Amino acid sequence: MSRGGPIGVFQPGTSVLHRIPAGWKLLGMAVAVTAALLLRQWWQLAIAAALTLVLYLLGGFGMRVLLAQLRPLRWMLLFVAVIQLLIAGWPTALRVCLVLSVTVALAALYTLTTRVSHTLDLVARALAPLRRKPLRRLAIDPDRIALVLAMTIRCVPLLAGVIDEVNQARKARGAGWSVRAIAVPAVVRTLRVADAMGEALQARGADDPDPADPRPPAAGPASGGS
Repeated sequence: MSRGGPIGVFQPGTSVLHRIPAGWKLLGMAVAVTAALLLRQWWQLAIAAALTLVLYLLGGFGMRVLLAQLRPLRWMLLFVAVIQLLIAGWPTALRVCLVLSVTVALAALYTLTTRVSHTLDLVARALAPLRRKPLRRLAIDPDRIALVLAMTIRCVPLLAGVIDEVNQARKARGAGWSVRAIAVPAVVRTLRVADAMGEALQARGADDPDPADPRPPAAGPASGGS
């Protein structure tokens, strides 16, 4: 499974990483990211980057998939590298860029090998105590937290795709590169996607009150006139 595929979107497989439970995988990712942040030498991070590539290979992916996850960072990495070169020198610039690349690649590997539903089940189980008394009085809805997490995971590659579509349309028109030529259409498309997602959630009853919620339903808008 060496195809590029959408950024950060689950790709089915039967690899070792696909078979690891979501909880252990999330814990391992958190430990690996923390360890990468604590490394101070660029050569140590180079070893971490090599190990990250090995993990991608264990997941059934190749270098193409790994580079696809880092592609949205290319301009930010270039900007950070130039600033760090001017301020602190090439070892620091290389270290900072490697930290960003390794941490993003590890987070992307989790989403590539873990279904969103498994992550949501994990979050729901972790927040299950909030449904019990007296924690229920905190008025925290685990289902809504899980829904927000699912939408966040889905929207990251979705927004990256919107920006890529806008950029491709700009190239097709033969227009030159500018912030306005990309930002304005991207914002408009993003707002349309947000409206469509909101309507879809409302149609599926995502905003309906929970029967087990002890809070009274919110009052609707007052009608004008007597």
